[in-house]
Amino acid sequence: MQSYNHAFCRMFGHSRETLVGESLECLYPSRDEFQHIGERAQVAMRNSGYYSDERIMRRTDGSLFWCHVSGRAIDRHDPFAVAIWSFEDISLARRVTKDLTLREREVAQFLVAGKSIKQIARDLNISFRTVEAHRARLMRKYGVGTTSELIAHLIGRH
Repeated sequence: MQSYNHAFCRMFGHSRETLVGESLECLYPSRDEFQHIGERAQVAMRNSGYYSDERIMRRTDGSLFWCHVSGRAIDRHDPFAVAIWSFEDISLARRVTKDLTLREREVAQFLVAGKSIKQIARDLNISFRTVEAHRARLMRKYGVGTTSELIAHLIGRH
């Protein structure tokens, strides 16, 4: 990354000097999430020039928070060469209240985006039964009986 504004640095708890020239990987809960989201974003940006999602990110103190992220590629053929990204902290409306695994965070991200179990399985390249198992664990962690209740908890509307 080449440039950050002060609001971005405050949101993540970094100074501009520590981020310039560094990978954004340090802002993700895990290396796998950085890679998986990057792969999905690259495909979308090649197809449309644009990518947007809501995901869990990590501050410098290690705390996790929900963030709305959107990016626009200047060159769709090489979307990460030059792109403009916007990050919005949405943690006031949506809190991370449970300790979730990597897969649980990924499944949660897709559920709040309105994707079906089969769509999530396709996007994550895993079986739909595996997605169902992760959803069931999420439902147990949040103490809910339906997917709708789970989504309500995930988006802070319970």
